[in-house]
Amino acid sequence: MPIPTEPIGSIPRPPELLAAMRARAARQISDEQFHAAKEAALRDTISRLEATGSPVITDGEQTKPSFATYPLVGLENLAADGVTIPFADGHTRQLPRLTRGPFRYGVHAVTYLKAAQRHAHRPVKQAVISASALSLLYPQNGLNGYPREVFLEDLVQDAARDIRECLEANAACVQSDFTEGRLALKLDPSGGLLNTFIELNNRVLDKFSDAERKKIGVHTCPGGDHDSTHSADVDYAGLLPQLFRLKVGRFYVQLASEVDRRRVLSTIRNLLKPGQMLFVGVTDPINPKTESPETVRDRVLEAAEFIPLESLGTTDDCGFSPFADDTSTSRETAFAKVKSRIEGTAMAAKILGI
Repeated sequence: MPIPTEPIGSIPRPPELLAAMRARAARQISDEQFHAAKEAALRDTISRLEATGSPVITDGEQTKPSFATYPLVGLENLAADGVTIPFADGHTRQLPRLTRGPFRYGVHAVTYLKAAQRHAHRPVKQAVISASALSLLYPQNGLNGYPREVFLEDLVQDAARDIRECLEANAACVQSDFTEGRLALKLDPSGGLLNTFIELNNRVLDKFSDAERKKIGVHTCPGGDHDSTHSADVDYAGLLPQLFRLKVGRFYVQLASEVDRRRVLSTIRNLLKPGQMLFVGVTDPINPKTESPETVRDRVLEAAEFIPLESLGTTDDCGFSPFADDTSTSRETAFAKVKSRIEGTAMAAKILGI
């Protein structure tokens, strides 16, 4: 396809897998039964993504507990009372809190990538969580014997390993999820927290060559969980100049649900560097209505007025189910939106003559 198009990551899990997750937590099924349920969901998700015609696929994050917390699986130095993230509809998500050092990932993303590659017939991209998101695990009052800077160095090392292992395993690309970027401006309107996040993520990216960074991207959105967001009321104008300081080759930017897309595109046009790719969101996962291919086509044509065609790609605004228990969007709706994205992108490419 002349205009590249990629999913962000998560697809709603099938009811059978969700039931198996609950049963496993209650110790009602064996490891073998749980593994079988995960494999069935993974095979079905990959098969259905490939059936949409998607040139690049993901594992749908079927076996992740969430897009943010997969590295924490199996860790014993965490408490439940960490940072709380409020959403516009009143529900919250709470991160764990680190109770002692050192910090090490319990699971690395390459585990999910290799599992998907066993079933896939198309290139597989891999989403990873940003170092800045995991930095929120460290308590504000510190930890005896484990200074914050030592924690951050440990975090940077493991975050870099998370990306490198996926590149070495032939991921089509690696996408760092940075949904906390816009949230940072809500928590600290001065921009200080956002600047800290950008600098920390660049410490990770500094460990890669220019060629490697062309296959590394960053995804931004205002959060999407149970059909609500945590920071859609924050103006993109405060985020975008900082976002484009990140040393990546690919930017995945939520746009379909923005009120004034043209203003955002105009800002990005002046920030995007030669050789970088911009994947614009053309479907809105938290809108229950499935976009028609014609709607997607028109959004692509709109973006092409601002972004050079050689730098333009399309994507979904966010993952469809970033937390395993989010069933607000059905699998059928998610796959229908993906199919519309692919068909609409192809329609726009034909009109643009590429």
